[in-house]
Formats: sequence, structure tokens, C-alpha cells
Amino acid sequence: MSEYAPTPREEAFLAQVEDRKYDRQSINGLRPFFDERAPEEMLGFYSAEELAELAALKGTERDVEARMPVKMTRHYYELARRSEPIQKLVKASPEETRSLAGADDPGHQMDYSPVEGLLHKYEMGLMYVVSTCSAHCRFCYREELISRREIERHDGTVAKKGLAQIGPVTDYVRKHNAAVQKAGGRHPESGREKLREILLSGGDPMVLSNSKLAAWLAALAEVGIEAIRIGTKELAFFPDRFDEAFFAMLDAFHATYPDVGLRLMMHFNHPDEFLAKDDTGAYIEEPSGILKWHESTWRAMRGLTQRGWISLENQAPIIRGINDDPDALRIMQRAIKRVGANNHYFFCGRDIVAHEAFNVPIETAWKILNESQKGLSGVETHARLSITHYKGKTEVAAVTSEPIPGLPGSENGVVIFKLLRNAASAPDRGKVCIVGRNPDAIWFNGYEDRVLFDEAGLFDYARVVESDA
Repeated sequence: MSEYAPTPREEAFLAQVEDRKYDRQSINGLRPFFDERAPEEMLGFYSAEELAELAALKGTERDVEARMPVKMTRHYYELARRSEPIQKLVKASPEETRSLAGADDPGHQMDYSPVEGLLHKYEMGLMYVVSTCSAHCRFCYREELISRREIERHDGTVAKKGLAQIGPVTDYVRKHNAAVQKAGGRHPESGREKLREILLSGGDPMVLSNSKLAAWLAALAEVGIEAIRIGTKELAFFPDRFDEAFFAMLDAFHATYPDVGLRLMMHFNHPDEFLAKDDTGAYIEEPSGILKWHESTWRAMRGLTQRGWISLENQAPIIRGINDDPDALRIMQRAIKRVGANNHYFFCGRDIVAHEAFNVPIETAWKILNESQKGLSGVETHARLSITHYKGKTEVAAVTSEPIPGLPGSENGVVIFKLLRNAASAPDRGKVCIVGRNPDAIWFNGYEDRVLFDEAGLFDYARVVESDA
């Protein structure tokens, strides 16, 4: 395969991009805490007892860092000092590996990987462009990528997930879309429509340099991608990354490719990640009564929201001990919408390895989200509760407490799932599945013995035979 060659328009855009160095002052791993080499004021982040427990697990199958490397920025540590939920988000615990049940490849994502580092699901593609973030969430949905663990591929081979490269990805997009156009709007083999949207993910694309981000943006625009998403938690971990040089790159991209939509998919889990607190731990109110943002985070958000051609969407899983709190979610949804961003999805936990340590029961998550949206306006409550089934994104649409007359198995109420998106060509969008309630279920297998109606086929799922190449 030939090396990717930028067009003259790309080269003119890339020549405008400025790279800067960023000092995140990250702590990598537990070793600096074991050896007391972390900054003195940070050494107390783990107690002596906690460190002893974690050290005892090193080298065993329950080694927490083998499952998910430890990493934290100085900015996030400063937030965590006044927030127990924020501490829990990045702080390793022996509880993580008490059970290692879960899937090595959640959602069978590699079934939909036609080229290395690219997932082609729904009408869009997702790319792994980097395998780390500025800090690491302990509940990370991509723990197999961050930890560089080998997984079984669709063809039975075992290897680590690789990162996307511009040449192979753009070749695939060009080939797929040409076949779609020739066939009159749908791919002749897979039935998919045009690949028109790409999500840059990983890891966190915002740990890349401006020039590397710009190279991806331009290459995707040149090959005909209509909208590009950047999935990031950097607004929480290191908001100073959103500086003048980054915004200048975005402005230059928009000037060069004005018809390409840009969507920033934010990942705030808790309002403590962006709202300022006083010495008592209470949120600070402006004279108007509005809650004040951290200065650096507000500066970054203002830079984004002032560019009206950028869409901002927040999405986050509901995780035990972090944000399974209706009051916290209510504050977060209201504050995010007020500054011009949108509340996109809340997620039930995925079936990652060790998910039992993090997942909130599905019915509990539904109750928490619905309780959190009481008192919010209609535009503040756009977020839905989603759980990612192997077949596609699925909404937890309703949980009832009363039996349904004439429906055996519904005596304690039901849960209604609605399929939002298929992983392939979306023929089953809108179809539902009804199951009898199980308050302890944290994944679909908790309902296998109480399926009442399943036009969506969630409990009659078969893996794809081969990827769309």
C-alpha cells in the first residue's frame, strides 16, 4: 500500500498549524507512590494501608495496573483533593480485580474492523488514533486498548488492538463510498449507506499534537467525510490543552473545509470536574446564582462555544460511587446546557473485564437518570440512557413497577429496551425488547431467563460472519 500523500490544499492548511508542548505534570503508575517519589503534597493520595494492599497484588492475576495502568494529571489531582467522586475515578483499588468477569472485546467491536484501528459501525466509523489519555479512568470502556492487552480477533488470531493510520483508513473510506455510490446508495454486500461521519477516539485524541490532529482532520475532509467527532475527556483532565494554538488550528481547518461539521464529544462524569468549590467543599455561586466554573475549564469551554460551527455534546456512563447520584447529575446537566453544550447520552456500564466493580444495576441507573431530570427544562433533559448491546446502541426506554395485564412474567413490572442503532445497516432501529424486572441485573445476561417479547432480537443475537471490507 502506497504512503499517504496530502493534497496541496491539505499542505496549505497544515503549514498554518503550530505545535506546543504541554506540561500536564502527570503521575504515571503506582511506583511513584510506592517509592515515595511523587511530589510530597501528593503522597497522601493513597494511604499506607491502600498502598500495601495494592503492592500485594503486583505480579498476580489481580494486579490492578495490568488491568488498567494508573495515571493522573496535576490538574485532576487538585480537583480530587476536594471531591471523593473524583478521587474514585482515577484512584486504583483492589476491588477492581476481585472479579475479572467480562469481555476482552466488549461489544465484539473487532467484528466490525475492516482495517486496523477503524471500526465501521452504524453510518459512522470510530478510529483508535492513540492508546492513552492524560489520565486514566479506572472504569475505562477501552481498558483492553489502554493496557495493550492481546485479544482474539474476528478470524481467531490473537493480537493487541492496533492504531489507525491515515493511508489505510482513507483508502477504505474511498473504496466503500465509491461502491455505495455505484450501487445507488447502499453497499452491495453490507447494505450500509455512505460512510459520512468519523469519531477520533482511543485513548484521547487531545493528547496528540496539533499537527497530528490536523493531519487526521484534513485527510478525512479530503476523502469526503461530512462530519468529524473528537471524543475527549481532556476538558476534565487538562483543560489548558485548549489554548490559542489549538483554536487557531480549528479556525484554519474551518476556513479550509467550511462544509465539514466538527463535533466535540465531551466526557464529564461529575460536576466536580468543572465547577469551582470553596474551602468548605461547596460550589461557588456567582451573584446571579449561577454556579461558577473552574477558570481554566471555563476558558476552554468559552473558546469552544464561541465557535458556533462546533457542536458540543457530553456523554458519560453512570458508575458506582462516582456519579450514581441524581443531585449530581441534575447539577451537571443544567450547568452543561447553560454554557451552550448538550447532554447527549448517559450509559449503563459495559461488559468490560472487571465490570462488576463499576456497573450500577440497569434499573437503578434508569431510576437515577429519571430522578435527576426532575426539575430540569425540556432542553436540559435531552440525554437518554443507553446500554451498548452487541447488536447496537440500545436505549433503556422504560422501567415499570406495575404488572401488565395478560402478560405472564410481568408481575413485578418490566424493562423496555429500544434499539437505537444497529452495528451494520440499521434495519432494526426502533424495535423493542421487553423483559421481566431484575433489580440486580448489571448486563443483558441478567435478563436471559425473563424475556417476554423480543422483536429487536437482543436475546437471539448471532455474531457477524465477516467484516465489511
